[in-house]
Amino acid sequence: MRLSLSPDQVFFRDTTARFLAEHVPAGELRRLRDDPAGFDPGYWRRGAELGWTSLLVGEEHGGGTVSGDGLADATLVADAFGRHAAPGPLVGTNVVAAALSRAGGDELAQAVAELVSGAATAAWCAAEPRPGNRLGAVALQVRVDGGDVVLSGVKRPVESAPQARHLLVTGRTGDGLTQVLVPADAPGVSVTPLRTVDLTRRFFTVVFDEVRLPASAVVGEIGGADGDVEHQRRLALVLETAQAVGALQSAFDMTVRWAFDRYSFGRPLASYQALKHRFADMRTWLEASHAISDAAAEAVSSGSPDAGALVSAAKAFVGDYGSRLLHECVQLHGGIGLTFEHDLHLFLRRHTVIRALDGTPADHRRRLADLVERAASAASGGPGGDREEAA
Repeated sequence: MRLSLSPDQVFFRDTTARFLAEHVPAGELRRLRDDPAGFDPGYWRRGAELGWTSLLVGEEHGGGTVSGDGLADATLVADAFGRHAAPGPLVGTNVVAAALSRAGGDELAQAVAELVSGAATAAWCAAEPRPGNRLGAVALQVRVDGGDVVLSGVKRPVESAPQARHLLVTGRTGDGLTQVLVPADAPGVSVTPLRTVDLTRRFFTVVFDEVRLPASAVVGEIGGADGDVEHQRRLALVLETAQAVGALQSAFDMTVRWAFDRYSFGRPLASYQALKHRFADMRTWLEASHAISDAAAEAVSSGSPDAGALVSAAKAFVGDYGSRLLHECVQLHGGIGLTFEHDLHLFLRRHTVIRALDGTPADHRRRLADLVERAASAASGGPGGDREEAA
């Protein structure tokens, strides 16, 4: 992660790492493979006490940061989650807590307090099934009916939906977006499990069949949540990317140790020049992944105009080169790298799922191409030159 951390950040990072090593070692992850939730509520509450859920929440709602930069601190937790392939709805709960804290209001304060304390978790219902699953596409309808709002549509994938007490649903009202905080047990909400390669992360399809709620359940303005949704998407992408980089680091470190311990023809594998070249490529991809992940987090924290582009660049780079790095790790391990008993697959599984969430690398490359085209058009005074950047 970042080259320069404060002593408090180092302590926070190391405390989280020790907690995860103690409570969710590889054997526990394998046991949780058959657990419907994928994580233990008591484990999540203890993690919340360490600060996992409060970093993106304002102090007025019981939150707080370690360094003054809550997102930077949250990436330290996400990195540790990736390094340990740890369970728990880290991204969804933090994004929803940040959204509710940002919106403010007494009606949302109780929900924020529950999330910060670890007494409850939340899920952000943003992604939608094919064919309407383009990056940022929203088809679920939120219509106003008197003093109520009515939700109709499907969200997929949604992480840990059955365990969540609160569902933050992003829908469309006319030409704008609306967000609604839906109780998970609201009439008309149905949840169906999906299959995933990750041992502990659970994803679901959530159907909203004419779900009726009072207008007070709306978070922000009806039809005016586009900016909030984009900010939340950036937060989610930064945290997921940091998690992916943590998984890459663990897989790389494991493979380096293996190459020095494993002997072939009387020499360690790491001594062969052909393998040194491959390790050099892998290290280059890994360091670049750290750098671009940190740059994206810093841009989002500071509100940089380049934040949207850097977040997409990080997701695309880490998604593509991370896959290449992990497959190299598997190959360098030989046959044992393909077995369930070896721990390497835990990180391959974690990265594979993250690669597909919140837009694939191809989706984000298309988004970057659109931004470049829009910037070129603006510079030349062509069509679209007076439009603001959407990302």
